Amino acid sequence: MTARLSIRDARPGDGAALAAIYNPYIRDTVITFEIDELTGDDMAARVAKIQDAGLPWLVATEDDTVLGYAYAGPFRERAAYVHTLETSIYLDVDATGRGVGRSLYAELFSQLSGLDPAWCIHAPIHALLGGIALPNDASVALHEKFGMTHVGTMGQVGRKFDTWIDVGFWQLELD
Repeated sequence: MTARLSIRDARPGDGAALAAIYNPYIRDTVITFEIDELTGDDMAARVAKIQDAGLPWLVATEDDTVLGYAYAGPFRERAAYVHTLETSIYLDVDATGRGVGRSLYAELFSQLSGLDPAWCIHAPIHALLGGIALPNDASVALHEKFGMTHVGTMGQVGRKFDTWIDVGFWQLELD
């Protein structure tokens, strides 16, 4: 019997699995600019904050094993940015190249397109942004597969492992 990929809302009990996926990116890469590894409780609190805001945090599972996650959160806190969300996606290193990221983003973008505008008293979501530490060809390809276009690169805005890192932004307008 072959395993079947499933996408569902993150649950409070997923925190440890999410931390296990994210911590290697913190520890070993410049893909995230975080320095300190997170606990399962840290991740559960992040999930709760996003979901309490009425936004999706999704996980991909196979045989009850979490393979990756994707979510959307506020781009910035100022009122004028309320129409823009930033998307994020992380996969277990063994789940890359298997369509897991594509499945997660497809469901995330579908949910964001149909998001009830009541979550925001001002207006529905207008734009999605993806920030990518460069170079990262796989992430660029995934974002562009979903119609996101490169709108700019900020040079040397992050520093990790004694290296300056550029961040590119990809954008999709929903309306």
